Amino acid sequence: MEFLALPFMQRAIIAAVIAGVVSPAIGAYIVQRRLSLLGDGLGHVAIAGVGLALATGTAPLPMAVIVSVLGAVIIELLRTSGKASADVAMAILFYGGLATGVLLAGMVGQGAGMLSNYLFGSLLTVSVEDLWLILGMAAVILIPAVGLLPQLFAVCSDEDYARTLGLPVRLYNLLIVILAAITITVSMRTVGLLLVSALMVVPVATSNNLTIGFGPALGLAMGLGAASSVGGVVGSYYLNAPPGSLIVVFTIAVFVVTLPLSGRLRRKLPRVIDDPDPTPLPHEIDEHKDHIHSPDCGHPFVSHQGHTDYIHDGHRHAPHGDHYDEH
Repeated sequence: MEFLALPFMQRAIIAAVIAGVVSPAIGAYIVQRRLSLLGDGLGHVAIAGVGLALATGTAPLPMAVIVSVLGAVIIELLRTSGKASADVAMAILFYGGLATGVLLAGMVGQGAGMLSNYLFGSLLTVSVEDLWLILGMAAVILIPAVGLLPQLFAVCSDEDYARTLGLPVRLYNLLIVILAAITITVSMRTVGLLLVSALMVVPVATSNNLTIGFGPALGLAMGLGAASSVGGVVGSYYLNAPPGSLIVVFTIAVFVVTLPLSGRLRRKLPRVIDDPDPTPLPHEIDEHKDHIHSPDCGHPFVSHQGHTDYIHDGHRHAPHGDHYDEH
């Protein structure tokens, strides 16, 4: 444990823990939206910010935040535009960011050597100033990611249903991608811009193998991310290996180990069994329910499989004769 006496290892471990907690915290929402490769694409965009910082002599981390946030907003606007060309435009944005970063760095004589510190991480060179900046950005990410968990989960799971609840869906979608962009810049000194997507996605996939429910999966993913990050830093000290790459290898190894446990967990879940008697059971009618749902009753409603569900007391009610079925 002599490595704990080294100041650069102390800073590396703290930075790794922060990145390991923050990355899965926002990655869980990205995975829920089935945009697992978004982190990889935004990492390419952030490279343009690093190249621009090197060309202008400014700090790379704040410039990468600005450029990646702008890229995230553009990506979200393209996604919601509904145009078939949106995928092509996003691909151009991703690879254009990578090419621009490399080009700008090369033009000022920095070259790929300097960029490699951001592409693959340079955890052991984190300074005290870097650490405070990383800690501040981590707070910006974690407060809404945890504090707005019900709202963000609703938006990521079913945008139409979230609208019926009165949630500002577009605002929350923009918030998610902006937080993802900031997360990427937080992690670029630990695992690097080319590997940060793995730290955002793999611990989430691992926690999904072991838990049921979004809340427990989010908490476990953050714990697994922190543990893998610490393991990667400590392992790099003894193996003389790049810590960023080792962190990603650890996260993937944990995922592979938990795959058999996922099968056992799924087998324990209740299964849907075909009923040999399809005759519907009699409904229990609440004689005291005097409220009648209608389009003018004041409760939000949503069309659902040929009928209308009304949102009331946190439940979805569907009128059925002289009573309501709950969904």
